[in-house]
Amino acid sequence: MSVLMGYKVGMTQIYDGSGAVPVTVVEAGPCPVVRRVGDSEVVIGFGIKKSANKPMSGIFKKAKIKPVRFLKQIKTDLSVNIGDKITTEIFQEGEKVDVTAVSKGRGAAGVIKRHGFHGGPGGHGSMFHRAPGSIGNCEFPGRVVKGRKLPGHMGNQNVTVKNLKIVKVINESNILYIKGAIPGAPGALVTIKKHGKKNV
Repeated sequence: MSVLMGYKVGMTQIYDGSGAVPVTVVEAGPCPVVRRVGDSEVVIGFGIKKSANKPMSGIFKKAKIKPVRFLKQIKTDLSVNIGDKITTEIFQEGEKVDVTAVSKGRGAAGVIKRHGFHGGPGGHGSMFHRAPGSIGNCEFPGRVVKGRKLPGHMGNQNVTVKNLKIVKVINESNILYIKGAIPGAPGALVTIKKHGKKNV
């Protein structure tokens, strides 16, 4: 297994021989195997849920696990059985991972905040400060080209940050310390995958 789900706890720093290292704390797993889909895929779960509807209750009862809040279908081998729990033991310190989460929603934003435009002169007489500027074309093609960077909704998208290093693993409390920042607000659901694995 190479995939684990968890909650983003927040950011802090730990010290090693070279100095302070910024890390994101993730409470990862345990993730029980809920059911098998075909010969090469399984569904894993994460989180606590008080109750479930009748169809899902039957699936959880068959797997002999409590209802879970989140489900994810991943590829795996035949050595995994229904009811097995995936924990932080699948990761090692120093290993590289890819982390996926939903980024913070920023609402409607202009081109300076959303795309990093520099804007116009700051003087009062310029009359051009934070606007996107000219976006049109002449007679050909006579329209705004698709993909043009414009104001609009910012954030609240599925984002993957690749090749992050696991600094510390605490198996007793299911905690991972991942170097650097990962998407999402504290408490957001994150998916941690071993770097280079194509099984999600």
